[in-house]
Amino acid sequence: MNTDLFALRHIGPRASDYEAMLNIIGASSIDQLISETLPDNIKLQKPLSLDPAMSEQEYLQHIHDMASKNNVFKSYIGLGYNPSNLPAVIQRNILENPGWYTAYTPYQAEIAQGRLEALLNFQTMVTDLTGMEIANASLLDESTAAAEAMALLFAVRERQQKKDNIVKFFVDDQILPQTLSLLQTRSNPLGIELVVGNVNEFDYSTNYFAAIIQYPGKDGQIHNIKSFIAKANDSNIKVAVAADILSLVKLEAPGKFGADVVVGTTQRFGIPMGYGGPHAAYFATKEDYKRNIPGRIIGVTKDTNGNRALRMALQTREQHIKRDKATSNICTAQVLLAVMAGMYAVYHGPKGLQYIANKVHNTTCNLDKALQNLGFVQENSAYFDTLKIKANADKVKAIAEAKGVNFYYADADTITISLNETTTLSDVNTIISIFAEVAGKLTDGLVSIAESNNILQPVKRTSEFLENEVFNTYHSETDLMRYIKSLERKDLSLNHSMISLGSCTMKLNAAAEMLPLSWSNWGNIHPFAPLNQVEGYLTVLKKLEDQLTEITGFAATSLQPNSGAQGEYAGLMVIKAYHESRGDHHRNICLIPSSAHGTNPASAVMAGMKVVVTKSTEEGNIDVDDLREKAELHKDNLSALMVTYPSTHGVYESAIKEITQIIHDNGGQVYMDGANMNAQVGLTNPGNIGADVCHLNLHKTFAIPHGGGGPGVGPICVAEQLVPFLPGNPVIKVGGENAITAISAAPYGSALACLISYGYICMLGAEGLTESTKIAILNANYLKQRLEGHFDTLYSGEKGRAAHEMIVDCRAFKAHGIEVSDIAKRLMDYGFHAPTVSFPVAGTLMIEPTESESKEEIDRFCDAMISIRKEIENAEKDNANNVLKNAPHTMEMLTADTWDLPYSRTEAAFPLDYVKDNKFWPSVRRVDDAYGDRNLICTCAPIEEFMEA
Repeated sequence: MNTDLFALRHIGPRASDYEAMLNIIGASSIDQLISETLPDNIKLQKPLSLDPAMSEQEYLQHIHDMASKNNVFKSYIGLGYNPSNLPAVIQRNILENPGWYTAYTPYQAEIAQGRLEALLNFQTMVTDLTGMEIANASLLDESTAAAEAMALLFAVRERQQKKDNIVKFFVDDQILPQTLSLLQTRSNPLGIELVVGNVNEFDYSTNYFAAIIQYPGKDGQIHNIKSFIAKANDSNIKVAVAADILSLVKLEAPGKFGADVVVGTTQRFGIPMGYGGPHAAYFATKEDYKRNIPGRIIGVTKDTNGNRALRMALQTREQHIKRDKATSNICTAQVLLAVMAGMYAVYHGPKGLQYIANKVHNTTCNLDKALQNLGFVQENSAYFDTLKIKANADKVKAIAEAKGVNFYYADADTITISLNETTTLSDVNTIISIFAEVAGKLTDGLVSIAESNNILQPVKRTSEFLENEVFNTYHSETDLMRYIKSLERKDLSLNHSMISLGSCTMKLNAAAEMLPLSWSNWGNIHPFAPLNQVEGYLTVLKKLEDQLTEITGFAATSLQPNSGAQGEYAGLMVIKAYHESRGDHHRNICLIPSSAHGTNPASAVMAGMKVVVTKSTEEGNIDVDDLREKAELHKDNLSALMVTYPSTHGVYESAIKEITQIIHDNGGQVYMDGANMNAQVGLTNPGNIGADVCHLNLHKTFAIPHGGGGPGVGPICVAEQLVPFLPGNPVIKVGGENAITAISAAPYGSALACLISYGYICMLGAEGLTESTKIAILNANYLKQRLEGHFDTLYSGEKGRAAHEMIVDCRAFKAHGIEVSDIAKRLMDYGFHAPTVSFPVAGTLMIEPTESESKEEIDRFCDAMISIRKEIENAEKDNANNVLKNAPHTMEMLTADTWDLPYSRTEAAFPLDYVKDNKFWPSVRRVDDAYGDRNLICTCAPIEEFMEA
């Protein structure tokens, strides 16, 4: 056993298991199985060209050497990113804890109550600080959140505004540059006209449907948003505010002034800058717009026993239901980061946040006074943490960088300095010494920080915030540690058992891949730091781009999209730019198979395309004749085909090359959804099947953990003709020669999380990556055969094989009164998270075991499913009092004095012997979604305040 091989640790089954598994499958070897699964015409003819695999020890030394090439300067650049102090108790117990970072999106609420409570805390924190009525459970970054605000306000225009075709959107010229770039990206396909200007010169014309203002502005100036919002409201203009969340401790909540939407980032609530992400954005609005909010909302409801329970609210907004009618393609969040930011507020409480905000503001005021004493002009009349200094930028920069300090140089004679919670008295004196040297003067610096105030009086905060008990209880480390643990125990994560979600690829997130995320030389880097300070990042990110380019068979990669939905959108926008560069502005038809992910049509509409759905055959494959007919019908306007491969039904469609050729023959480009890339790596690739662009879910195939519903990363890889259009950034030059405007706020998106995938590829190498794909297919087909005779597999390949996942048909069980949701809930009693429920076919389970699960764990899951199948046989259609309908069973039920159910306590809680060894107890019984949607509660307020009359 070669213990240097990372593949030995990543791949679940042992070599000694293969023969037994293959005997069940009915194949003589893994190679025979692969031969019977993949069509011959798409197989790679040579192995991937990647560096030899590193051992874990070699990789950790390598990534440490790369980290040492980053120079961590004191960062006062600001522009939406600030150094912050991550409390060690949160770092150790959440960020570095697989109980938190390996959990899945809380679709199965009964085994996600801990995460749901942490997210409810986050939402409460946001609504309190913004003064809004409702907030979601986070978005991707501040700039994309601002773009979502624009889209929401456009969608909810009043009838007369729509009739009059009012499409102008005013943008404060103090908006963050990356936000402006994203607004430009998103506005054009929707037909929105951006007008950038000075808020003090805005004419409040009725020709605008909405406006967005930065609070405070990018240069630090605080404007009187109270007056602006009042005048805008009088003119029937809705207002979005992009607000610094820490400043809201000192500044009045925009909601108190009548704002319609408030967005921002929670990065400075204890989240590392990480060269741009991942960070949890926030999005808060009025309850009137609850059905238009992008992303996810956590709501309060009750369970079967009437006990308080949490779940994701308003799930009918999901793109899988609305598809091309969706107003947003966002189907995820930044859950892990939102949990951390919310816990930062829990730990510090309102008084702690006030202390931090006062410290930052007082330090800024004292620095202002010291610099003015040196003769410098400071132009901001009111500010929170940022000064705008007139000085020779070149002189300041040379001296500052020699002292390890970064400022933002707006132009040749303007410097902005943004202070933060990590800024000490010593740091301030270093800044003063820099400017003293520029001025040729001597100074003793400051000996202390005096209390000061430079907040504009009309917008000074008077309203209370964070009054709920949760924010006023856990202020010692012992208390917070125990609170975090109490929540963790309510959640089923990968550190407990297999999570076999089809399409979501819940594989091992190896500790060696995760360790560098806590290292300061990776975490404490500003995304707009000078390039000569980030050699380590640039080397690793370029190498990762090259690795992904090789794996996909394409020409180049952009890491900027910071979610799968962003990747879809980016890929389509690059295709759009390509067509327009050839004068084909009219190409706007996007063909999408009926089996596609629901985000696909939503992304196409956001990119300004018209969706035409193509049929599927009875076998679940794309109907090639229907596709050809529609491609030829729309050949003059065909822009793209969006296709998932292997298909969403878990099949390698043999006609895929014919399909891609049809699109090319009719002038279109092929976008491949990378959701199922785990079944391709090393065996085939998107370039080989004829695609032109694909997005990759690094949080699926490439081992970034799902984090309870995010972070995700969705880079795009493109063919040669699309390379010039890869997305850019307004501050740091990235992308192609004719780059489209920004897709995400930071130049490289969630750069810190990309280290995980880099480690995954480096440690597996070409051989390990290919072996992983083969074993993912082996595990899936083994599971399929073990369930044979108990459950029907809905679709399979031409030789009866599954790809890396399969769809199990549960519709026939309705004859026993059992729905697929009953199976999902009963699996909790067996210690398992349900597979994907009712997607892509209602009444089914889509199962994907991944390569990381051992034969023993797959056997346990199969034993559970077979046991449930027997329970279904015993269920009576007209009698809902059975073990399936009553699932899940809580400890409270099992320990009650009375038991009047028609089956034993043992049957309920310990249906198989293995459960006794490692019992997971759901903390609530089945939740009542309908009650929760009728009584929408999205904050920590007690449920009694909202109870139905």
